[in-house]
Amino acid sequence: MFKLWSTILKDFRILTRDKVGLTLMFLMPVVLAIVITSVQNSTFELVNENKIPLLIYNKDKKAVSIELEKALDKVGMFNINTIDTIKNGDDIKNHINTKDALIAAVIPENYSDKVLQKAKAVSRKALKDLDIPADPSAAVTDTAMNIILYYHPVLQQSFRKSIDGGLQSALQVVQSKYIVQSLYQYINDEAIPDSLENQIISNQTPVQQIAVSKGNMHGIPNATQHNIPAWTIFAMFFIVISLGSSVVREKLSGSIIRLRTLPTHFGISIISKEITYIIVTLLQAAVIFAIGKYLFPKMGLPALNIPHDISALLIVTLLCGWCAASFAICIGIFANTQEQANGFGAVSIVLLAAVGGLLVPSFAMPSSFQFIMRLSPLHWCLEAYYGLFLEEGNLKDIFTNITPLLTITILLQFLAWYGLKRKNLI
Repeated sequence: MFKLWSTILKDFRILTRDKVGLTLMFLMPVVLAIVITSVQNSTFELVNENKIPLLIYNKDKKAVSIELEKALDKVGMFNINTIDTIKNGDDIKNHINTKDALIAAVIPENYSDKVLQKAKAVSRKALKDLDIPADPSAAVTDTAMNIILYYHPVLQQSFRKSIDGGLQSALQVVQSKYIVQSLYQYINDEAIPDSLENQIISNQTPVQQIAVSKGNMHGIPNATQHNIPAWTIFAMFFIVISLGSSVVREKLSGSIIRLRTLPTHFGISIISKEITYIIVTLLQAAVIFAIGKYLFPKMGLPALNIPHDISALLIVTLLCGWCAASFAICIGIFANTQEQANGFGAVSIVLLAAVGGLLVPSFAMPSSFQFIMRLSPLHWCLEAYYGLFLEEGNLKDIFTNITPLLTITILLQFLAWYGLKRKNLI
């Protein structure tokens, strides 16, 4: 035990001299967590909370088009600004480019007349199908109505789809209103009462949204809940830069050979490095979790909700740290130079993070990548953390995630032992 303790102290002293490695292990993931969480949180707020600036140029200025403006305002996702005149299409494009609005809608001339004509045409067809005689004056053709929508190129297709959905919803409400008015007028020969019209138009089935979780959620999942676990795992595995280089240095300097001459087993040195860097990964997790819990609210970001099962959180963090240390030792044993360890280690972590779901959500992965994704230890680390942070599960709920993680870790341990035997280091 004294030999192991002395070796751990030696590894900690070596680690404290590695300023670049400490910076990569602590400062880089903290910066990434803050920056990416801030960006994603702004995006979530833009989509879910903030209203999208919408510029409207109404050429019609009649009752139906004014009703459409009111309907767009009731949708709740637009912050509407109207302009009275524009010279040409380029003029309204300039309004978008100057950030007055991300999108702009042009309501064409005679829009109200066309909506009323369409309402009469639909009503006449409906009455004909019911064998109810209609007013011959309603024999008008169904007229197409085009509203021109300009959007800023910065908006992605998925975002434009949601905007189009809100616009179509408002259009449908307005057109349905006048179709109902026309039908009621033909059938009853009088105007529809306002109360009945509102009851028909507003008769929508409410949708209740519930986040599915294994426990009692004490907060809606947000950008912090997604990003803090992901970048904590990324930080853990980036110990490959420091730990892998340390193993290579000992091989090149002959330290391993000298250690073999001592009255102790060389495995103590490997175990010492694993314990040292597992402690480092625990400190990384503590630092990043503390930043999410206490610093983020002061920065205007959502606070991190710590899982209620602290023991499960500690076990998952230990397993993630052990897997990261095992991976780094494998890289150090098989690499012949520090450049190889640093280069391959850094690139492999980025690739494993990409296919593991840290950079791109796992549900968005193509089917051809699903098998490769399951080979990434970072994927199982992330799934285990998400089971605690997002689903409020316990250790039993994430057992199917930590089992593959433990299997990969043991496999990395065997690979490290095989590498040591092959290179005659033990």
